[in-house]
Amino acid sequence: MKSGLTLIAALAFSATVFANGNQTTTPEKWNGSINKAQLGKYLKLSSDQTKEVADICDFFEAEMKLANNSKKNQDEKVRKAVYGNLKLMKNTLNEKQYSDYLKLMGMTLRNKGIDIEKK
Repeated sequence: MKSGLTLIAALAFSATVFANGNQTTTPEKWNGSINKAQLGKYLKLSSDQTKEVADICDFFEAEMKLANNSKKNQDEKVRKAVYGNLKLMKNTLNEKQYSDYLKLMGMTLRNKGIDIEKK
C-alpha cells in the first residue's frame, strides 16, 4: 500500500515537471514543450539516450507548434505528432522507461485537455 502511494505521488510530481509549467497557452494549444532535464532524471536516461531523447523532444515541440497553427485537421495533426513522438521514444527507451514515459505522456495530455482518441 505504501509503495503504491509513493508511486502515485511520484507520477503526480513527474507529470507537473514533464511539461514546462510556465506556459500560458490554452489546453488544446499545448506547444509540446517538455522539460528535458526533468524527463531525463525521471527516466534515468543513459548518456547515449539523453541526446537522442532531447532531439525527439525538440522535434515533437516543432510538430506540435505546426499542428496547433494549422487551419485544417488540427486534431488529426496533434494526434500524429503525439503518436510520432511515442514511436520515436519506443525505439530509444528500454521497456521500463517507455512504460513510464507512456504513463507520463498520458497524464500530461489529460492535464492539458488533449484527447488523442479518434472520434
